[in-house]
Amino acid sequence: MRPALLDPLFAPVGSLAGIGPKLAELIARVTNREDAEDCRVVDVLFHAPSSIIDRRNRPGIALAPQGAIVTIEGRVDRHQPPPSGSNMPYRVFLHDETGELALTFFRAKGNWLEKALPIDERVMVSGKVDWFNGRPSMVHPDLMMKVSDVGDMPLVEPVYPMTAGLMPKVLRRAVEGSLARLPEFPEWMDLALQQKQGLPSVSDAFRQLHDPRDAHDLDPQTPSRRRLAYDELLAGQVSLALVRQKLRKVAGRPIRVKGTIAAAIRSALPFSLTGSQSKAINDIRADIAKDERMLRLLQGDVGAGKTLVALMAMADAVEAGGQAVLMAPTEILARQHFATISRFGQAVGLKVEVLTGRVKGRERDAVMERIASGEAQIIVGTHALFQDAIVYKDLMLAVVDEQHRFGVHQRLRLTAKGISPHMLVMTATPIPRTLVLAAFGDMDVSKLTEKPAGRKPIQTVTVPTERTDEIVGRLRSALADGKKAYWICPLVEESDASELMSAEERHAALVKALGPQLGARIGLVHGRMTGAEKDAVMAAFKAGDVRLLVATTVVEVGVDVPDATIMVIEHAERFGLAQLHQLRGRVGRGADASTCILLYKGPLSETGRARLSILRDSEDGFLIAEEDLKLRGEGELLGTRQSGTPGFRIASLEAHADLLEIARKDAAYLLEKDPDLTGERGQALRVLLYLHRRDEAIRFLRAG
Repeated sequence: MRPALLDPLFAPVGSLAGIGPKLAELIARVTNREDAEDCRVVDVLFHAPSSIIDRRNRPGIALAPQGAIVTIEGRVDRHQPPPSGSNMPYRVFLHDETGELALTFFRAKGNWLEKALPIDERVMVSGKVDWFNGRPSMVHPDLMMKVSDVGDMPLVEPVYPMTAGLMPKVLRRAVEGSLARLPEFPEWMDLALQQKQGLPSVSDAFRQLHDPRDAHDLDPQTPSRRRLAYDELLAGQVSLALVRQKLRKVAGRPIRVKGTIAAAIRSALPFSLTGSQSKAINDIRADIAKDERMLRLLQGDVGAGKTLVALMAMADAVEAGGQAVLMAPTEILARQHFATISRFGQAVGLKVEVLTGRVKGRERDAVMERIASGEAQIIVGTHALFQDAIVYKDLMLAVVDEQHRFGVHQRLRLTAKGISPHMLVMTATPIPRTLVLAAFGDMDVSKLTEKPAGRKPIQTVTVPTERTDEIVGRLRSALADGKKAYWICPLVEESDASELMSAEERHAALVKALGPQLGARIGLVHGRMTGAEKDAVMAAFKAGDVRLLVATTVVEVGVDVPDATIMVIEHAERFGLAQLHQLRGRVGRGADASTCILLYKGPLSETGRARLSILRDSEDGFLIAEEDLKLRGEGELLGTRQSGTPGFRIASLEAHADLLEIARKDAAYLLEKDPDLTGERGQALRVLLYLHRRDEAIRFLRAG
């Protein structure tokens, strides 16, 4: 049960004074909640200001700098309404001792302005000044008041990230209403640590967060932000530690085998394993031989051979008389893992099955029967593998290929089924150490650092979009020579809101540009197509009937076409570094030299230029991930919102890495002393977990 003291904070946001259903929807949007139902008062508290309006800046009209936000006190001279029926703005002129200022309003009601700014009245206005032809104007001032009413106007006001239709005044009122509901929280932070770090109490931290006095108060290193960041990191680390504690409590079953099947697979391979593959296999073998359950993360760049390492581990589980599953995030990827695993596995007599959402009816029943009887030894699929209807005869090892969908949830679901297999989590996104800690807690990590033998480096070049025709020309001759290429676009279809080239539009343009003969061999794949449609195009690309594949980022993961050697990425500046690196890894998988062309629309920002040059100069995924974290932050690195990653609201892994380390140690110490969180500090921690919506971790405590 959520502690009663938090009830006022978990009331719907619509319970705040002046917030009706429509405004609740807008606040939900701005606080990244699904809908108004899901948006609570506490979400408003966590919505931090991003800048301030400082009304102490009063230079006088003539001395107001271009683009600066200033406060002007002056007398209203005249109103200039637009001619009726025209689109001209409404202007009001006022002056002070230094000069004249035009206040400009679009689609404004004249009578409202006449009341707000009567002629001859002394008024105070605040807003951004623009100079045009030597004359200053202020469009839609942030604030307009009669000097006689100024009394209680705040001189410094926080500015929040906003959404269309939500007025700053309304949001500020919601923030004030939320602050008024702050309870006296029990203290979950270690007192000595709090004093050493000089951090305020939680309630004070929230009050200070929403009451910045100057630009310095917005710095992530201010005591209020550090306090809230620490709490957020601690809540994450405690819930991860609880999950691990429970997973560890469910004893693992040791798998101790000679490794005969794995050795047979190894000798059937047409190549030898890399050093880091062999090391990862030995680490996994040592883990699964213990009485504790394995929980290991296998990080390897695109094409580093993770699937093969997983297959060796699965072979050991089968040799011990059990079953193994490999779960992939998408149908395309599941089918591909199935192709790889059955190719190597069937050579030594392993029975491999595939189960995805597309396997239906009788065929599905038959597969489920083979899983239940134990006839199916290795099962590859999507999250369909974890559905309640599926019964395993003896599941010993689960491999989750998470491709930056860090699902603690899937692990819990398996455990909830009374199954406690060893767990191997694979990811092709090289994750910096701080992120591994934030997303997984203290997981054991194996890294595959070498590329398999025979892989050639990929030449990466950056080209401005103005030279697209030139690229199309080069593509024409490459395709005529029998080469295969990808062309990646950021959107599916054209929308007015964006001038990004959509996949459908680019496909049509390329068909036209390359002429009827080559045009007939251009395929299109995007996320709105059904699984069967995507697979048909991918199969044609693999077989060579399609030579050029125009696609959105659905091909980012795991699509394996070894003879594709050209990758064009349009609007490369719109993609994250890690994502560009993933996409680039779709080529260079065969023996031929490959090229990746990053088409960008200039002018590039400083960060944009830095990102593209890192990619041009390096193929080391781990280095790229570290740089990406520095340049963009963890949320974007992992596509946070939709993937259940540590989507922090206050904490930032770049700014607060030191706090993450402290929070991790603190969580471990706390749970060692009070594993069920029943002591005084343990009870306070339960409040913290509920405050940060980590209810799942608490259900875990009760389940135990």
